[in-house]
Amino acid sequence: MLIKYKKNFEKIAMGLLSFMPNEKDIKKLQATMKMYETDESSQLFLWKDEDIKGLIGISVLNENEIEILHVSVNPSFRHQGVGKSMVSAIRNQFPDKKLVPNELTAAFLEKCEADHPTT
Repeated sequence: MLIKYKKNFEKIAMGLLSFMPNEKDIKKLQATMKMYETDESSQLFLWKDEDIKGLIGISVLNENEIEILHVSVNPSFRHQGVGKSMVSAIRNQFPDKKLVPNELTAAFLEKCEADHPTT
């Protein structure tokens, strides 16, 4: 289930974000967390079953598009559909908006789109 990020999940979120190739540096990671906490157009969500297994970060670009900024899954839960479930949940939460990738999420989002083509 997708849950909205709260400050008490900060360490877990930072740990998951650190699996992203461009988020290895602690200063960059802290800046990314600050962006999600202060930029009203950006939102961070965690995926939780029994445990928090992943996160997905988005930015509302305009009334028609949402950019997928980050998708990260705990290595223990990879290849179990967690990432695709998060993308699907975002798609369901924002049904009138097109999901667009950034450089880092393009390949993964392309895989998700192949499984669930949009009209």
